[in-house]
Amino acid sequence: MKSLFTIMIVGWITSNVFAQTLTLPPSGGNQKAEVSQWIGPVKITINYSSPKVHAPDGTDRKGHIWGELVPYGLNNLGFGTSTAAPWRAGANENTTITFSHDVIAGGKSIKAGTYGLHLIVEKDQPWTYIFSNNSTSWGSFFYDAKEDAARVQSIPEDCEYTEYLTYEFEERQPDAAVAVMRWENKKAPLKIEIANINEIYLTAFRNELRNAQGFNYQNFASAANFCASNKINLEEALTWADAAISAPFFGQENFSTLQTKASVLTAMNKTSEADAVMMKAINHPTASVSQIHVYGRTLIGEGKNDKALEVFKLNAKLHPEDKFTPNVGLARGYAAVGDKKNSAKYWEAAIKNIPENQKQFLSVYEGELKKMKESK
Repeated sequence: MKSLFTIMIVGWITSNVFAQTLTLPPSGGNQKAEVSQWIGPVKITINYSSPKVHAPDGTDRKGHIWGELVPYGLNNLGFGTSTAAPWRAGANENTTITFSHDVIAGGKSIKAGTYGLHLIVEKDQPWTYIFSNNSTSWGSFFYDAKEDAARVQSIPEDCEYTEYLTYEFEERQPDAAVAVMRWENKKAPLKIEIANINEIYLTAFRNELRNAQGFNYQNFASAANFCASNKINLEEALTWADAAISAPFFGQENFSTLQTKASVLTAMNKTSEADAVMMKAINHPTASVSQIHVYGRTLIGEGKNDKALEVFKLNAKLHPEDKFTPNVGLARGYAAVGDKKNSAKYWEAAIKNIPENQKQFLSVYEGELKKMKESK
């Protein structure tokens, strides 16, 4: 019995322990690499092995990469099952690309997920990126075109010398970025776009506002402001703005939340309602002299000069203790309506009471005063 137990233990050790592999250097010295890029809430990750232009034995392969080490077209690599294999777009295992959400890559719609990334390299023609549903094979030796999820073209470009094959992201925008494979003297760009990025944000807002984030009035205000800024989902945004102001337990009526509601109403073209809410905001006890001033400057930027002057006058009335900011506002407000005499008067008052933290802008204010005096 003891001998049988010993035999069983030895068998287990043989099959389970000796089957484990060591952590060895990567094949051919091609170090593994990974790069990720966020496009808003969308994460893109490329995982690859990075060969060098110089071979592991030091051989200089410059001028022998494209069309030689990386053959043009589809090829029988002499191993595996594929007789028409593309380049694995890297070394060793599959190069993979992972999308956290649906994207548009090279003009083609691609679902969220992980794909094997291959590349057909051509001499004088566009190259072709292949997104394969098979992401776990070794290289492209077992590539099967029937597993393609999409093929997209890339116009290769000359670039500065790059010793290590490298993937990176360029031209990053709020809803797009360009993934680039570069090696030796060539790069192959791939534009990746998010067609419905605002909807992705909205879906996230809806989920988060029903969880821990939903017990903070500022999160409701942020969601409403996002919608107002992008002029989307405005009916729901108005409910979020109202929640920020008056939801039980956590809602807070203050200048910021009232301004948020006014912004949503403005985006909905409900101007009179927006004006009424904004007037309540600037008269609210939480409204600071700087918040009211910034609102007045915003009105000037929108060409609402008469309304801006009234806001600056109210700021001076509400904050008589501040001898600087309200005077700057009045100087700008009167200038906006063409009253240079009064503008100069309030510039002089502001400069006379300039605080230490504004003295770095003294020359700017003096320049405004000079303009008003010279043009009277």
